[in-house]
Amino acid sequence: MRRMSQQFRAIIFDLDGVLADSEPWWNEIDAKMLAEHGVTYKGEYHRDVLGVSYRIAIEFYKKKFGISAPTEELMKRRGEIATEYFANRVGLFPSTKDVLTGLREVKLRLAVATSSVSASARPFLDRHQLTQFFEVIITGDEIERGKPAPDIYLRTAEKLAIAANECLVIEDSLSGIAAAKAAHMRVAAIPDRRFVDPDDYKKEGDYLLNNLSEIPALVRGVAVN
Repeated sequence: MRRMSQQFRAIIFDLDGVLADSEPWWNEIDAKMLAEHGVTYKGEYHRDVLGVSYRIAIEFYKKKFGISAPTEELMKRRGEIATEYFANRVGLFPSTKDVLTGLREVKLRLAVATSSVSASARPFLDRHQLTQFFEVIITGDEIERGKPAPDIYLRTAEKLAIAANECLVIEDSLSGIAAAKAAHMRVAAIPDRRFVDPDDYKKEGDYLLNNLSEIPALVRGVAVN
């Protein structure tokens, strides 16, 4: 059990797998992209690309399947497919709006830092009426080095004008946790138990949660696992 030692001023949310129930769709997105290069993909490498930048994911697929197409071309195509899915198919996790409303009411500043590109992330947030909750939204195409590098979280804290140690990051992936820890932020992990073993997360993040609805208790200083 770990108890809060310092009040948070800001909460930075990952998008995929935290606010957006998108992880089941990424296998379809990547399968569609890879099929255009003669690859039959059934999501067997989902954990290898969970939460990483587009570039890292594409370079992984290129090496794994022997694809010779340029990385930039594949990244662009992945983004195009993802944009359609986020615009029409991807939904929210339960309690998302209620949790965000409650956090704003207690004067916490909220931000999004996502590996997804702006063309898919921002319309998704607009469609679900979430954009209003966030002071800062940073997407994967706005930074040079994606997760697990700390750049996206450092940029978000800079935009908020808040010290890293006053930020709590909400993540679902080990690569995202690594990025936040490298930025010297505390992290609450919400692993998607459909795809990963939560035991893998116990030593990586500072707090291990079951879902978004547990965040208000965490920020009030209640002890959690």
